[in-house]
Amino acid sequence: MSQVKTARPLSPHLTIYRFRPTMAMSILHRITGVSLYAGTLLVAWWLVAAASGPEAFSYASAFFGSIIGRIVIFGYSWVLLHHLLGGLRYLLQDTGNGLQREQSTRLALATAAGSITLTAILWIVVALVG
Repeated sequence: MSQVKTARPLSPHLTIYRFRPTMAMSILHRITGVSLYAGTLLVAWWLVAAASGPEAFSYASAFFGSIIGRIVIFGYSWVLLHHLLGGLRYLLQDTGNGLQREQSTRLALATAAGSITLTAILWIVVALVG
């Protein structure tokens, strides 16, 4: 190896960056994407149980009717809505809009607020209808 040191720039590390809402939403978008796989497996289990007959469906219904099952469904609905809004945010940014620092920060905060608001509205409607 050569002993000559070049004057090339070094890659920045995490201590240089200030944590911003856009970073948080990017990380959360990836986490929600992975979480959707686990939630979709539960949806598939419920559908297979429904197709398998009353006994299998009663087990699935008992799980999803329990407090843990309802927490899982609530979390899955938030994950789904958050990932949807994050995808729409990225789609908007792919068109070249919302790329300035202030705009991207506002869009990131709107994604977080929108997913929480839509999840609350969804569950209020479910509670009123059901």
